[in-house]
Amino acid sequence: MAEPVIHLRELTKEFPGDPPVRALSSVDLRVERADYVAVVGPSGSGKSTLLNTLGLLDRPTRGSYRLDGIETTTLREGARTAVRGGRIGFVFQSFHLLPHRSVLENVMLAEVYGTVPRAGRRDRAMRALDRVRLSHRVDFLPGRLSGGERQRAAIARALLGEPSLLLCDEPTGNLDSRNTGAVLDLFDELRAQGMTVVVITHETEVSDRAGRRVRITDGVLTEE
Repeated sequence: MAEPVIHLRELTKEFPGDPPVRALSSVDLRVERADYVAVVGPSGSGKSTLLNTLGLLDRPTRGSYRLDGIETTTLREGARTAVRGGRIGFVFQSFHLLPHRSVLENVMLAEVYGTVPRAGRRDRAMRALDRVRLSHRVDFLPGRLSGGERQRAAIARALLGEPSLLLCDEPTGNLDSRNTGAVLDLFDELRAQGMTVVVITHETEVSDRAGRRVRITDGVLTEE
């Protein structure tokens, strides 16, 4: 059987304090390839801690996190950075596009700090923009795009390295209903193409579109 993209077992995260604050409590989660999972929960429930752990931005206190079969909790920092850069694409609420760079340049920047050869970078970026149906805006600056177009450009940047996991943090939080629908349609398409998508959200419209929904409350994860 193929390894899942995400496999968490008894994952726990505690922050120092008296007593310690337990943000994640013995979390178990298995996400297969081409799964589309929404993580929901109230403010302070542990969503951000889970996001940072899944994105290899923070280490758990104990437990296991296997990403594509790689046990990440025992990796040194350089190896974690390499796994994160090669296997995870991030999509954020605020787009994080450089305002004085074109859409194409913003997407190409995803490879600047990696080990991917410079040759072919423009072609790879163009293919990613084609994938999100934004190739007609390649020379535009972000300020000339709608919110939905800016998020699609950010998604293209996240897809540039062909990651195993697309990890999205409130990806529609700055969008109106029409642009929200367009971005969610794109997630449906990417999932149909085999992309694994995990969305952290508090919006019912977003979580209802996912194939699975898990809820986190006081650091405890349950499947809905």
